[in-house]
Amino acid sequence: MSLLVKNARLIDPSQNWDGPASMLVVDGQVAAVGENLADPRIEGAEVVDAKGQLLVPGLVDLHVHFREPGQTAKENIETGCRAAVAGGFTSVCAMANTKPVNDSVAITEMMLSRARKAGLCRYFPLGTVTKGAAGEELTDYGTLKASGCIAFSDDGLPVMNAAIMRRALEYTGWLDMPIVAHEEDTNLAAKGYINEGAVSAYLGCLGIPAAAEEAMVARDIVLAEHTGGHLHLAHLSTKGSLRLVREAKARGLKVTCEVTPHHFALTDRELTRFDSDFKMNPPLRSQADLDAILEALADGTVDAIATDHAPHTWDDKECELRDASFGIIGLETALPLTLALLVDRKVITLSRAVELLSCGPASAFHLDRQGLGSLRPGSAADFALVDLEARITVDRAFVQSRSFNTPFKGWTLPGKVVGTWVGGAKVWG
Repeated sequence: MSLLVKNARLIDPSQNWDGPASMLVVDGQVAAVGENLADPRIEGAEVVDAKGQLLVPGLVDLHVHFREPGQTAKENIETGCRAAVAGGFTSVCAMANTKPVNDSVAITEMMLSRARKAGLCRYFPLGTVTKGAAGEELTDYGTLKASGCIAFSDDGLPVMNAAIMRRALEYTGWLDMPIVAHEEDTNLAAKGYINEGAVSAYLGCLGIPAAAEEAMVARDIVLAEHTGGHLHLAHLSTKGSLRLVREAKARGLKVTCEVTPHHFALTDRELTRFDSDFKMNPPLRSQADLDAILEALADGTVDAIATDHAPHTWDDKECELRDASFGIIGLETALPLTLALLVDRKVITLSRAVELLSCGPASAFHLDRQGLGSLRPGSAADFALVDLEARITVDRAFVQSRSFNTPFKGWTLPGKVVGTWVGGAKVWG
């Protein structure tokens, strides 16, 4: 089976390509890329005329919550994967805080089976750091890796015990796998539910201080240096956290990090609406924190843009702000928000945006070793076509997720994913 995508503008940061190109796909892999391809395998290939549209490697999301098993009224693996490919994502990494949590081979295998049945995107489960995500006893990382887990995280909960985190980084260091840390000192965060600052004081709401994140980031960077393990810091939200990561990278530590679109799009001032779609953890922060995120995206401190896609039902959100669930959906809006708020405003180049959504995250979780995040010959033929001139409106018809808890309702944004392919097979558009 062969496929020729012609007349595209191809951007692939993994091979420093930004320009006109055609791409030949044979048997699910990229066979050739070039401006004027002359390859005998082109004869008889199915042809897709990109008409100048943007051709990019399939996007990779390091941080999604698909709620299966246990909370499928919010999302299940099939609907989550559909939302992913609609947003141009061909690979997703699913957090382990399902009900029950993914701390066993049986649950990992069930997840992978459901993903194969859906037949949409590549699905990579994470296992928990600790049994039951209780923070007390390590899970069996070797067995979970053999069953298909690619990293470990108690996301939604921090690993408060420093000795447990040390052992986790040592163990996974031997396995060459990352620990993905939700950084929140629960003693400092206490019962807070928005950012601690002028807005929380004005509203009379309990706040979560930036120090709750930064103290744990500092601790775990120290432990990563001590153990040599790979520490991946999830959804960083503060100026201090990003400064610590920048310093750790300068010292050559195995530290990677991600930020989310909502943290570079919005500040805690949005909470003056008392709209729970603006409630998330970590919370929306100050303008100074948002500016620091923009700087870190531009200077290379940040490895990936991840969605932290967290679907919730209407009942979870339509209640008092203090009682509402944390989190928002994000798979369909990640690329358009990146284009509108980072590229169009010249914070970063279009090539850097593609890097943060494809080869950057693939490298952070070693998925590049499986040929993901790149369109080099020999790589998996996972790619998306994007019409940069088209605009999308964030409404119920646009969103493919089972849930609709987004603060971007009604926003009109640039960049429509017109087609998504996984292993050379079209799965969206």
